[in-house]
Amino acid sequence: MKLLSLAVVALLPAVLASPALRNPAAAVPEQPLITPPPIAPTPTRNYNERRGFVSSLEGDLSSLVASASSAVGSVFSGFPSGGDVQSSLGLHDSDVAALPTQVLNLPGYANYTDQGWNLRFRAMVFKQPQISQSKLDDLANGFLIGTSVQALPPAQSSQAVNLTAEIYVIQQSNENITFSLSPAPTAGVDGGTITPGGGSQVVLYPVPTTEEGDVDGFVQINNAGLTPGNATSQIQVLNEYVQGTDTGNATAYLVPNQGLTIISDIDDILRITQIYDPKNGLLNTFAKPFVPWMNMPEIYLNWSTSIPDFHFHYLTTTPEQATRAYMSYIFADYPLGSFDTRPLNFSDVTATVSIRKYLLERIFQTFPQRKFVLIADTSNSDVMRDYPEMAMEYPNQVQCIFLRNTSATDPLDKFPYDTSGFQTLNQQQYMFFLVPDDLKNLDIQNGHCYNASVPQNLTFGYQGLPFGLSSGSGNSSSNGTGSAASHFQAVGSAGVWVWAGLAILGGLMFGGF
Repeated sequence: MKLLSLAVVALLPAVLASPALRNPAAAVPEQPLITPPPIAPTPTRNYNERRGFVSSLEGDLSSLVASASSAVGSVFSGFPSGGDVQSSLGLHDSDVAALPTQVLNLPGYANYTDQGWNLRFRAMVFKQPQISQSKLDDLANGFLIGTSVQALPPAQSSQAVNLTAEIYVIQQSNENITFSLSPAPTAGVDGGTITPGGGSQVVLYPVPTTEEGDVDGFVQINNAGLTPGNATSQIQVLNEYVQGTDTGNATAYLVPNQGLTIISDIDDILRITQIYDPKNGLLNTFAKPFVPWMNMPEIYLNWSTSIPDFHFHYLTTTPEQATRAYMSYIFADYPLGSFDTRPLNFSDVTATVSIRKYLLERIFQTFPQRKFVLIADTSNSDVMRDYPEMAMEYPNQVQCIFLRNTSATDPLDKFPYDTSGFQTLNQQQYMFFLVPDDLKNLDIQNGHCYNASVPQNLTFGYQGLPFGLSSGSGNSSSNGTGSAASHFQAVGSAGVWVWAGLAILGGLMFGGF
């Protein structure tokens, strides 16, 4: 199924996309670890006289988008299990036992309750098998389209091989994890974080690792020297060090009960990934260095210094094994913050589509008094569904929703996106934007999230359809005229045939509509 999906994806480079990941070299031991987007204008015309034709297509669109998402997700939902890796390499249990134990530890958040501070601890325990260079090259080539590690420049070839090695690991089940906490001396460089007066302690996580080698849950910590979360607005920061290895270091963010948190996607909003174009998406993830999308680092830096005690939380549906590069990139280019990724037990396509909502609800329910800013791009169908749903289900917690319109800013994105979920939301609560500067000078703290100079032109249905069509009706703003509005016009004639090809191949591949 994976090979078939990849074959179809390769035939449709302008439509289907594989979510991008990437990883460079080994992790830096004594550093807290941490956590991919495009450019160029293209268009969304409304042909109301063809509304009947659009309506006839609309019933098939959900099926179509889901089918395409399945093909896209197949690359990253088909990662091998530890048992598969061990078996394929012909390793005995004694061989695996002799390998050093490593830990991937994700920067977590802590909330404050009547029982004190509760830290969410999430880590994966694994062993890195010795794989020959030729075998690693072959495995890495499986993640590339139209090229090979042998044809890439040395630095890109090395990056592709390193990321592949991080994917082909042997997870360790039934392992107990002990970690130490200590005040983080680097806190304060990003505005609202501070170094606490205490917090040093050793913690035994009460539950052993799962079959997938990971743990994810809350554990109460000793509050000595820590300020209660209901008595401060500042984020206290602790360093985490997993005992028995020098690879399990991370940072813990003690987030107060009240305040403002941004939950940020990464691909195609914080970095150039082009997940909707499989060849570029895989190359930008596996081989090329991570590159920021335009001046987004400047926007985030400004937010971190101008919005008091702003908590940054990075959420990507990239599988756990491939997130070390994401964390390194975020720590180097964006404000420090907590991190979420797709757990190993969310491995099939259906789970991949639902994982974002699961992770969003988890943090919303952990901090019921905090308000949240959600930011991502229109190329993710789960974002287009989940973000407005969160605004409806948690009306007192969603402060702003910002969505980069990738189809209007990158001609490679020919994929339709559904804006119907935003029809009942207040325009001041959300904005579809074109460039990072559209986000400047917004009063996010007071819920003013809409830049009136940025045309929205939403039809509250599927947009980016062939022949310049859009489903739904209505327009969320009246400033959709002139040259600015042309940014949101539908894809051109080339996109028509690409989209039509997607519909035909999608029907053949997934059993029709």
